[in-house]
Amino acid sequence: MTDQMFMGASTKQGYDIATKSREIIRGLIGDEIKDLKPAEKDIVERIVHSTADPEYAKLVHISDDFVDVAMKSLRNNETILTDINMVKYGITRYDGEVECYIKNEEVKKIAKEHQITRAAAAIRYASENDFEGIVVSGNAPTAVFEAMDLYEKGEINLKAIVGVPVGFVGAADSKEALRNSNIPNVITEGPKGGTPIAVACVNSLIQHL
Repeated sequence: MTDQMFMGASTKQGYDIATKSREIIRGLIGDEIKDLKPAEKDIVERIVHSTADPEYAKLVHISDDFVDVAMKSLRNNETILTDINMVKYGITRYDGEVECYIKNEEVKKIAKEHQITRAAAAIRYASENDFEGIVVSGNAPTAVFEAMDLYEKGEINLKAIVGVPVGFVGAADSKEALRNSNIPNVITEGPKGGTPIAVACVNSLIQHL
């Protein structure tokens, strides 16, 4: 992994900034991530870079099987399913499909009929329409809960979950439940999370393809 790839730089000035940023981040969180595998270190470094918040080095938890399972899914060009479009649009350079069904009319009907959030309904809709791949949630804990429930019922072909929803209602609970599940996952402990974290995690994996 080069610093250029880490930052997406394309000019000498960009390369210089990328190199300096990488050095600063490693100086700040090196002790926290020293025991992680290279791909796991890169995930945490990118999250810290995207947030300018070294505390994330303590908050990110990656299951032992997450990287291997997620990378296999991505190499097979399986679908990345996001909870909102902002996360979808942040994921770049992936040859497979990146989908978000939050505005789908059928999803709206499912949400209304079952009195669930559209984020949860979107996961349910995907499960009924041949989804296979990774679920990525940066904002909606209900999407995480729904994906877990469908997985446990054997109703969704889910390989891994990036579960980093932000917020004070349900977010921490959804992530703790995911962390304690048998689904390959990456989570951020507590209420912190959000789109930048979800995007950083996925783009880090893509750079390793």
